[in-house]
Amino acid sequence: MADAHKVTDPAVQALVAAINAGDRAAFFAALTPDATMSDDGRDRDLADWADHEIFSSAGHMDVVTVRNGGRSLIADYRNDRWGRMRTRWAFTITGGKISRFETGQA
Repeated sequence: MADAHKVTDPAVQALVAAINAGDRAAFFAALTPDATMSDDGRDRDLADWADHEIFSSAGHMDVVTVRNGGRSLIADYRNDRWGRMRTRWAFTITGGKISRFETGQA
């Protein structure tokens, strides 16, 4: 993770680590219970998306650039489903946890 050390928001740090470890419990622990997300501008079912895009397909995130303390990232994301792609991530933090994230191709 090239710039992962620049991610200073603890919730985002936890989410990136959980994705890279394939740790579903830690991933959801970084989120609020009612967290939402979108992929390429379309709202998705978070649990279903995470299962398909991360946990059943060996998702991995290499952070390339960090802005806003880690609440905005550009990352090389790869999984067994789609291969490698440059992605953007934006996070909304509520009470120390991620309440929404938006991702998509960069």
